[in-house]
Amino acid sequence: MASSSGTKKTRAPTPRRQSKAMSQAQKMFVDVQDEDSSAIDSELVPSSLAAIAPVLRVANQIEKDNPRVAYLCRFHAFEKAHRMDPPSSGRGVRQFKTYLVHKLEKEEEEAQHQLARTDPKEIILYYWNFYNKNIKEGQYTKEPEEMANILQIASVLYDVLKTVVPPQRIDDQTHSYAQDVQSKREQCENYNILPLKAIGAKAAIMELPEIKAALHALQNVQNLPKPSVHSTNAPHDFPEERSKSIFDILDWLSSVFGFQKGNVANQREHLILLLANMDVRKRDLVVYTQLRSSTVQKLMDKIFKNYWSWCKYLCCEQNTRIPQGSHKQQLQLIYIGLFLLIWGEASNIRFMPECICYIFHKMAEDVNGLLFGNVHPVTGDTYHRSQTAAPDEEKFLRTVITPIYQVLHKEAKRNNGGKASHSRWRNYDDLNEYFWSSKCLSLKWPTGLKEEFSVHSDVMPNKVPASKSMPKTNFVEARTFWHLYRSFDRMWIFFIMAFQAMVIVAWTPDGSPAALFDEDVFRSVLTIFITQAFLNLLQAALDIALSFNAWRSLKFTQILRYLLKFAVAAVWAAILPICYASSVQNSTRLVKFFSNLTESWQSQGSLYNYAVAIYLMPNILAALLFFLPQFERIMERSSSHIVTLFMWWAQPKLYVGRGLHEGMSQLLKYTLFWILLLICKLAFSYYVEILPLIGPSKSIMKLHVDNYEWHEFFPNVTHNIGVVIAIWAPIVLVYIMDTQIWYSIFSTLFGGIHGALSHLGEIRIIGMLRSRFQSVPTAFCRRLVPSSDADTKGRYMDKAMERRNFASFAHVWNEFIESMRAEDLISNEDRDLLLVPYSSNDVSVIQWPPFLLAGKIPIALDMAKDFKEKEDTDLFKKIKKDDYMRSAVVECYETLREIIYGLLEDETDRKIPSLGEKLEKFLKLLLSEYDAVDVYKSQIINVLQDIMEIILQDIMVNGFKILERYRVQIQSNYKKEQRFERLNIALTQNKSWREKVVRLHLLFTVKESAINVPTNLDARRRITFFTNSLFMNIPSAPKVRDMISFSVLTPYYREDVLYSVDELYKENEDGISTLFYLQKIYPARFVCKLDEWMNFQKRINDPKLNYSDDDKKEATRHWVSYRGQTLSRTVRGMMYYKHALELQCFLESAGDYASFGGYQTMESSQGNERVQALGDMKFTYVVSCQLLGALKTSKDPRDRRRYNDILNLMIMYPSLRVAYIDEREEFVNGRSHIFYYSVLLKGGNSYNTEIYRIKLPGPPTDIGEGKPENQNHAIIFTRGEALQTIDMNQDNYFEEAFKMRNVLEEFLKSPSGQREPTILGLREHIFTGSVSSLASFMSNQETSFVTISQRILANPLRVRFHYGHSDIFDRIFHITRGGISKASKTINLSEDVFAGMNSTLRGGYITHHEYIQVGKGRDVGMNQISLFEAKVANGNGEQTLSRDVYRLGHRLDFFRMLSFYFTTVGFYLSSMVTVLTVYMFLYGRFYLVMSGLERETLENLSIHQSKALEQALVTQSVFQLGLLMVLPMVMEIGLEKGFRSALGDFIIMQLQLASVFFTFQLGTKVHYFGRTILHGGSKYRATGRGFVVFHAKFSENYRLYSRSHFVKGLELVILLVLYQIYGHSYRSSNIYLFITSSLWFLVGSWLFGPFVFNPSGFDWQKTVDDWTDWKRWMGDRGGIGMHPDRSWESWVDGEQEHLKFSNIRGRILEIILVLRFFIYQYGIVYHLDIAHRSKNILVYGLSWLVLVTTLLVLKMVSMGRRRFGTDFELMFRILKALLFLGFMSVMTDLFVICGLTISDLFATVLAFLPTGWALLLIGQVCRPLFEAIGFWDPIKELAKAYEYIIGFLLFAAIAILSWFPFVSEFQTRLLFNQAFSRGLQISMILSGRKD
Repeated sequence: MASSSGTKKTRAPTPRRQSKAMSQAQKMFVDVQDEDSSAIDSELVPSSLAAIAPVLRVANQIEKDNPRVAYLCRFHAFEKAHRMDPPSSGRGVRQFKTYLVHKLEKEEEEAQHQLARTDPKEIILYYWNFYNKNIKEGQYTKEPEEMANILQIASVLYDVLKTVVPPQRIDDQTHSYAQDVQSKREQCENYNILPLKAIGAKAAIMELPEIKAALHALQNVQNLPKPSVHSTNAPHDFPEERSKSIFDILDWLSSVFGFQKGNVANQREHLILLLANMDVRKRDLVVYTQLRSSTVQKLMDKIFKNYWSWCKYLCCEQNTRIPQGSHKQQLQLIYIGLFLLIWGEASNIRFMPECICYIFHKMAEDVNGLLFGNVHPVTGDTYHRSQTAAPDEEKFLRTVITPIYQVLHKEAKRNNGGKASHSRWRNYDDLNEYFWSSKCLSLKWPTGLKEEFSVHSDVMPNKVPASKSMPKTNFVEARTFWHLYRSFDRMWIFFIMAFQAMVIVAWTPDGSPAALFDEDVFRSVLTIFITQAFLNLLQAALDIALSFNAWRSLKFTQILRYLLKFAVAAVWAAILPICYASSVQNSTRLVKFFSNLTESWQSQGSLYNYAVAIYLMPNILAALLFFLPQFERIMERSSSHIVTLFMWWAQPKLYVGRGLHEGMSQLLKYTLFWILLLICKLAFSYYVEILPLIGPSKSIMKLHVDNYEWHEFFPNVTHNIGVVIAIWAPIVLVYIMDTQIWYSIFSTLFGGIHGALSHLGEIRIIGMLRSRFQSVPTAFCRRLVPSSDADTKGRYMDKAMERRNFASFAHVWNEFIESMRAEDLISNEDRDLLLVPYSSNDVSVIQWPPFLLAGKIPIALDMAKDFKEKEDTDLFKKIKKDDYMRSAVVECYETLREIIYGLLEDETDRKIPSLGEKLEKFLKLLLSEYDAVDVYKSQIINVLQDIMEIILQDIMVNGFKILERYRVQIQSNYKKEQRFERLNIALTQNKSWREKVVRLHLLFTVKESAINVPTNLDARRRITFFTNSLFMNIPSAPKVRDMISFSVLTPYYREDVLYSVDELYKENEDGISTLFYLQKIYPARFVCKLDEWMNFQKRINDPKLNYSDDDKKEATRHWVSYRGQTLSRTVRGMMYYKHALELQCFLESAGDYASFGGYQTMESSQGNERVQALGDMKFTYVVSCQLLGALKTSKDPRDRRRYNDILNLMIMYPSLRVAYIDEREEFVNGRSHIFYYSVLLKGGNSYNTEIYRIKLPGPPTDIGEGKPENQNHAIIFTRGEALQTIDMNQDNYFEEAFKMRNVLEEFLKSPSGQREPTILGLREHIFTGSVSSLASFMSNQETSFVTISQRILANPLRVRFHYGHSDIFDRIFHITRGGISKASKTINLSEDVFAGMNSTLRGGYITHHEYIQVGKGRDVGMNQISLFEAKVANGNGEQTLSRDVYRLGHRLDFFRMLSFYFTTVGFYLSSMVTVLTVYMFLYGRFYLVMSGLERETLENLSIHQSKALEQALVTQSVFQLGLLMVLPMVMEIGLEKGFRSALGDFIIMQLQLASVFFTFQLGTKVHYFGRTILHGGSKYRATGRGFVVFHAKFSENYRLYSRSHFVKGLELVILLVLYQIYGHSYRSSNIYLFITSSLWFLVGSWLFGPFVFNPSGFDWQKTVDDWTDWKRWMGDRGGIGMHPDRSWESWVDGEQEHLKFSNIRGRILEIILVLRFFIYQYGIVYHLDIAHRSKNILVYGLSWLVLVTTLLVLKMVSMGRRRFGTDFELMFRILKALLFLGFMSVMTDLFVICGLTISDLFATVLAFLPTGWALLLIGQVCRPLFEAIGFWDPIKELAKAYEYIIGFLLFAAIAILSWFPFVSEFQTRLLFNQAFSRGLQISMILSGRKD
């Protein structure tokens, strides 16, 4: 091998036998598909050897040029690696070294010398050649990026050269080259957007005046004190001081405080771009040398608005003051730069905005001290302008950020992965709210961060002493349903008081509302205020109880307020009842005593009335302030002590949630909405729910019942209160829930009206587009063209401006059409029919797309034939009646004239008329390819002569005479040769000329059927939506330079990037590959044969494109991936923004040049550099791939392929940036440590290039939820004033990207003089709705949510939050207020919604806009949809407990609070109440039937004849049917597609069992929402985003739905069966039958929904396979490491995991709920024939004896099988025989002696099954106890027995249905009806047949 000394060659390492490590290394480094093996060694370097990666990369880059030098580089890397880690102790180091040694051994023999005979001479000569060729000659011509790479290579080569060549043999020339390289390298570094330090050709972006001005301002470091660096020089080692060189303000800040180099470089570019983009807006570019002072001030106002508010809140002085006489702009930039540097290095602390304010406050104080020589306020030390520089660039990270991070990390450990109770650990909000108190200012800086702030214990939460752990701050997220009352107490009080008042009025004799005016009735109604007093007391008690764990962090005033609130509420709860009692007769002695004391008052009026008046005074004052929102906003934000004291009672003082009141106009709108809704709701409740029950209730209460049918424990209870409760309980629940129904109705109506007024759906089909297309270019210019370019937008545009505007439209329209062709949505033929010529200057009319002119020319020709022998003017008049026909005729004539004139070279030939019937043949000939020019010319000549002859004979009158006369006139120039002999054949190769020929040919040949183009439904949707949006209310488009700059951020974890070739052709269990599936499924979206697959095949087989086989494979990968939910699809869609910006730049700068097809030619011209520069300045796209480093080094080929695909995306899209978290192993003092970095990459030549590297205080994703942490680490690399969050399952379209600059203008709007928007909500199109009926249900549901629902939320309700990941954030607003999401573990599971809540609480304003849309994918399989619904329900359960919901519930006004409740957690609570209503109804009826109360009450004829009991329950059955979800869908479909289509879709959805689907998902929501609040267990549930049309096994469905649906469904079945057997009521009532049928529908949906929507769910063979698989799953034993998919025991442990971490409150409530199952046994045993109607309690006791005996016998059999089944088989058989004989004898005695009947046996089973299930559930809740006493195994055996019973019951029904083949066929058609209707062979896909 090469020697490090260069004197001689050393012997190559001796080959060794492959060790295990070596075999692993080969597997890791070699066995990777689709990967360049030469790049492996440089890309997979162990993290501890990261320093050698550049050397290996250089070796790979130069290997083709000189393999020997590449070999020397690798050898140098090996030696360097050995020096860095001699013992190979780092992770993967030994395997890497082994791999590298074997590679070097191989290359030692293969790599030959090329330039010399020895290695030293070889590398010297190569180094010289490389320098002369690439550096000396290329430094002025090459791009900066290329020069940076060249200098990197040269630097590495010199390092290698120094190890190969002895020092004395390195000549001066080499030294001079190296010095030059070193000096240039110091001036050059990798860059993101701005090449601030670069060698090479000057980048266009650096020539922009705004960039120069911003850079000049930032480089102003005059008068700044120079930090001195202390250094020690040998030999005397005396310290020296020297000033550190400073280049700009950020460098100065870094030298003072010790910020990292990568952070400084990142924020330098960030700040320059911010300043440049803000300053250039509406700026004269002629004289542009420096920034406007207003620009820096505006930026400072935006960045420091939260900081100034924080200072004002804490009553401390701001540290951003500008002393008189100082350089204002410089000081402002210092403050801004300091904040950005803090924020850029804050890591997880970015989620704590007030903590960052505190850090800035302290550091700005130091800055002021340095600049102005102040005295430190704490230490008293004097600042010196000669400041010592920071010792290293990690000082700030080490001393400030790391201590806070360590607190976060330790708290994260205490939360046990989010499973521990929220009250036992502090989350982000708790730690941030510590800085809402002025005590944070007393912390010693910066050491105080390690003292009081971080006081806690490192032990587990349940072992933390209360005195040593820091308390929660301000709020405790306790797991209890009481949070729903505590957060929305005003709403509950209102509804309870209204219910009480309505019952009181309805209880009057006539039941009329007019009775309210009766004095006695009115006095009774006033008792609602007593109820209110007790409810307020409950609220005060909850405030104390639920916040108790935070009391140690509360101020004394807050604690005092809680106590006083409770005391006052208690006083009123005592006073009001006493005062009321004093006003009625028969008062008690105590009441009479108080009455005597207040006798003088009562003489003038009722004491109770006075008490109520005083009690209501705060409410009256609040009502007055409600109508003065501006005044109330000022009061809440005021820091005045008087105002604070006044507001202290109403609201506790908090930093957030102040001044949330809307303006008067908005307030009146949503107030009117809710007043109308509440009027309808209360009227309906009164007349339909309450009033009908009053009469029967009175009758029931008068009855005396003593004939009970069971042992009654309370036989003497008066008024039959049990019956009344059983009847009224469901009605009360319906009353609570039906407001949600009314909200759905009102939001649907108002949303539909709002959408219609917004012009939605005015162009919804191609026919409508044809009728309005003439106005589309004008609308386009009015909306999407900057005003300065269209000054004549009014009615008086001249022809020139009209043509110029049409040319602009043509460019955009054609790019739109071309983008759809590139996506294979349309064919080449469709594209030609849709394109518009770039230039209309050649003809005198507008050149419309050919699809508008289809058939016009043939019709005109037919008209001309009919007008033969008539005046031509009549023909022209008729043609002019149709504008499109006139345009087509004129264009054909003028274009054909131009074509022929261009083709004919002879002037005589040109002056001959040229029209005829053979034009089609002539045009086809011009477009055809030719080999022989002479033959081709002769063919054209013949056709022209034929055309001439037809013209003279058939068209012209006396044609030959006219021709002869013309010939005589030009006799002198007459030629004897053949006509048309001189042709300009070269013109046929001209692109623009051929385009004219193509268009002319289309006009002549296309028939009227072309009006249906495009045939692709998605293309039609995009075209109609785009054109329709042009007529909506869109802000005017600014110039690109004036637009708001923005970024797009996409978090990526481990999803698919591109499908591999193997994945395309890999077949599933049915023999179907992904590619085959897509080929078959996508024709379902069309009405013709030209589907997307055929379009794709035509494209890749086009001989002009010359695709190779490898290119076709790669194109197929992309085609498939672009139809899935992959990262490549998302990236392609987002990069349309860059494409649109470049086109907009061109249209603005090209001027009239745009009228000549300039954009297509511009792409290769130098003007493109400026266009790209402006695009880069305005747009940035960052994909946050947090695991990219792990993907790169993973041994999984799929992960490695994902890494390579991401790298290819960066190379394909140069503007794409990828951020990831790099985990690097480094040795410190001989010990290995793991360090973490945020790294930004961009694409290079086959490699990625690192731009920025910022060290982190620790692993960032260990603290909170994964997705927001992923976004947070990458947000520092985004740019601009706006930030769009895009998820991994989204897409974008070119035409929508063109409207982005219009949308961004919404940020500058301030409606009604209020605050500017902080989040812009965008509409989403769900592109996964065409796969199956399930996909269409989900698509329609999601579409209605992202359109009509969010439309009404934003306006008028003003409670829209951030629900999707296409919203656009005011980036500066949010990065200074905690970011674009919240990340606390578990509680912020729905991180996106919390972002909207946080924005609202901090004074933000969220809008919604529907003139632009972004694509979005959704889950398409039943199980995937259910997992998604479970995740959302979990998130809403956690929201219920959160401080954000509590604060919004209290800080919003009453009506806005109602909107907030019913659109967030209220929807899920209403769903839960719906199910509880069913339970309450059935259990109430069960109680009435089993107790005999129903029989007794029915003997009363007045009750029997009343239908009130049924009528009052109709409401809840409507909700069950899922109609609530369908209403908004129907309205939105009707609005955008027409109400005829909406009605058809609604009918089809019902035929496809949409109601079953929505009812089933109702159960999913309820289960997970309730369980989350009760026990926790929320977690992110990966749903998968693949193509899901496959059969799910029964065991999978059972695991997913057993507890959430099947168990509950069987419970309802038992209730319904028992009620049917023992009940006797309403047998003939149709209404009651309807109610019962709706319950059976609910049960059927829950039990069989997963199988109905499971492809091949009723296929016999699949059913048999599922049975075998389920038995195997049930039989396999669990164990450590056993996956739940493999064993029932493992699954059931995971299913009960939430109980392990539940608190005692949750366990007790769970046991209380379980007690309901004991009522079955108690009720049934008294109805058995063997009981002989005995009511003795001993009957129930004997039933328990029977149950226990049965369980013991079963236990004996189980134990016998386990102990004697193998070794003592005979004994076990004898035992079973004895038990059987005993059982038969006992049963015989019971039948013969005791009167047991067969029906008793079935009834006993129904009685004992629920009891056993109750015992099982109690055992699971008390599992630790039973495990301790050794009784857990019997409970587990009992559980397995129940699982077998449930599974068998379900399987029995499925097997019966599977036996009939037509059931499976019907199910397939039901699931894939749309596919069938369009010819999809779905049965072929499901059965696995390909032919």
